[in-house]
This record gives sequence, structure tokens and C-alpha cells, in this order.
Amino acid sequence: MIYDYDNIVVGSTLPALLYAFKYNYPVFFTDPQRPFQFDFLAPDVDLSSLKIPGAAKSLTTTHGVKKVGTPKEILWERLLFLLALDGKFPLANLCDNIRYDNEHMVCSNEYSKIAEVNFNLCHYFGDDKANGFEKQKRVAKEYYMCYDYIAFNRGGKHEIDYIKTNDDLVSEIWFYPSDRIDGATRVKDACAVSKLTKKQLHDFDYSETMARFKTVSEMETRGMKGLFNGYGPNGKPKYYKFRTSTIGRKKYRIDNEGISECPRVKICQDTEESLLKDLQSAIVAYDRFLE
Repeated sequence: MIYDYDNIVVGSTLPALLYAFKYNYPVFFTDPQRPFQFDFLAPDVDLSSLKIPGAAKSLTTTHGVKKVGTPKEILWERLLFLLALDGKFPLANLCDNIRYDNEHMVCSNEYSKIAEVNFNLCHYFGDDKANGFEKQKRVAKEYYMCYDYIAFNRGGKHEIDYIKTNDDLVSEIWFYPSDRIDGATRVKDACAVSKLTKKQLHDFDYSETMARFKTVSEMETRGMKGLFNGYGPNGKPKYYKFRTSTIGRKKYRIDNEGISECPRVKICQDTEESLLKDLQSAIVAYDRFLE
């Protein structure tokens, strides 16, 4: 199948979809890069015109309350849905590889070519399985965002939702109702967020095990305790130690700033914040789907 467009967007991050939505451009990508499940918009961002109800809430931290807005993942899903309804997501999730040969873009699945796309200008936001669009600048280090999911087998019942640290290893800890247990539960598991270099990924001091140990250490440092275990001989209360296990680690490379060698490829550096400011004016073109 052959497609002809004046402008296209390649990429699946939230900024990529906001850009495609703003200018009504078709979007192409391989693996969807959904926002991290605990990434939130600011509490004052109003998405009611997209039929997304207000979801501002307060999270309990060890130092007070942290206010957050709608999860970015919900906005990401709504934008992609509206683009698809408008025919601006022509290949859906069928594409496994994208290649640009300075003439046209070839999209393939694991078996064969499925589409050829001709365009005048490509607005490129990055895609791990897209080739020929950019030449990466040399950088001193390659960074990855790591998400370590940790199960609390003992000590998971508490009121804390979020902890912020100042370290690269476990910079944030998000607590959420355990999905290992059916139904509503007060038991919480955790997701520890780290920003690591490629070298650190292969260093045991920055492994999933150490992230789990550090998560417990950060909790104890802030006065969090495990299950009550009666009183000692001195009359002081005793508590069980937290018992944890590793669920798994997800990691994503942080794209470095690239440069394009092709005049028909624009490496987009538009920020999420600037694109969100223009969201309301872009919604008008999609009113027929939202009414």
C-alpha cells in the first residue's frame, strides 16, 4: 500500500502525539511508548474538552501531601484514539520496522513490507526501530530510565504513596495497591525509579537487588515500620522487618539530541509543556468525534 502525505509524524511519545494532534498530521511508529504509569499532569491542566474528567488527587508522602493531576497515560490513549478515528493512524499497531532511504519511508512487519509512505516533511520524535532519519550526536554517556517493581510480602500495609530522594539510584518510589492480589486490597507494592548510565546497568551496585534494598532503606530512614510485633522486655514496641521480592525491571533509553542529514526530516525538540498550552485550540478539529 502506498500513502502520500505532505507532513507526517514519526514517534509515539506523548509530545509526538500532541504534535500530530495539534497540526492534524498522520502518525507512524513501531513500539508504542506509553507514558510511565505514575507520570501525572499538573493538577490545573483541564482536559474536560477531551471528555476526560478531572482526576486531580492528593498523594500522601512522608513530608506532607503531593498534588497531582490526570495520569499522562490517559491523555496519551485519548489522543491516539482520536487520531485513529480521523484516519491519522493508518498502520495502527501493525508496523514492526520503519526505514527511510532518502526517497520514501518503508514500513514492514516481521514478514514483509506493508506500506510505502511518500512525504515532503517528516517531523521526527524518535523511534527505536526506525532507521535513516537521524544521526546521533556523540555524547559522553548513554542514560536509561529504570523502573524496578517490588513486591511487599510483609509490611505492605501503610498510608504512604510517594517518596522522593536525591539519588540517581531510586530517585522516586511510587506505592500502589498490589495487583498480585485479587480484588481491593490495602497491601501496596512499589515501583522504584532510577536514572542510570549504560555502564551502571551492568554494575551489581545498581542492580534490581540493590534497588530493592535501597527502597527499604529509604522507607526505614523516614520512620516507616513493618507489621507490629508486640512489646519487648523494655516495654518498647517491636516491628517485623519488611520482606520484599523483585517483580521485574523495565528500562528505556533516554533519547539523545539528534541531527538530521536529510532536508526533509525535522528533528522535533518541542517540549511537552509548550504543546499542552496549544491543546485547547487543536481540539476544535476533533469536535465531531467528541460531541
